[in-house]
Amino acid sequence: MELLGNLGINTKLFIAQLVNFAILFFVLKKFVYQPLLQVLEERKKKIEKGIKSAEQAERKLAEISEKEKKILEKAQEKAQKILLEAERKAEENRRLATEETTTEINKMMKKADEEIEKKKEQMLTDLKKDLAQLVVSATEKVLAQKIDEKSDEKIIDKAIAEIK
Repeated sequence: MELLGNLGINTKLFIAQLVNFAILFFVLKKFVYQPLLQVLEERKKKIEKGIKSAEQAERKLAEISEKEKKILEKAQEKAQKILLEAERKAEENRRLATEETTTEINKMMKKADEEIEKKKEQMLTDLKKDLAQLVVSATEKVLAQKIDEKSDEKIIDKAIAEIK
């Protein structure tokens, strides 16, 4: 202890300072250092948990983005199929309408041809009757007398039969 005294160190004061330092160290360790370490440890855990949550959120976002892309692709494929089907149906409807119109036009043409044929036959029949009347009239004038009704009809029928 003398050695300390020769160096100019007061032993009692040195021991008192050591005791004070030990008490201060114990108090700081017990009430400041350990709670501070706990707070830092909790903060470290929260930061790690936040990083893990962010990574999970990023993975989920990537998964959702992938699912979204797949859903969009499926929706586009479905829309394409619907468009193709609509075009096919429109083409089919156009074809059917064209066929119906063609059929209707053919029916109308056939009906018109039949009407023309009937009119033609009617005109020929009327023409034959008129011709027969003219023949009878000309024959009357030539003979200068009128033949009776029955004879008239026989001559007309005979003339019509000859014209046919």
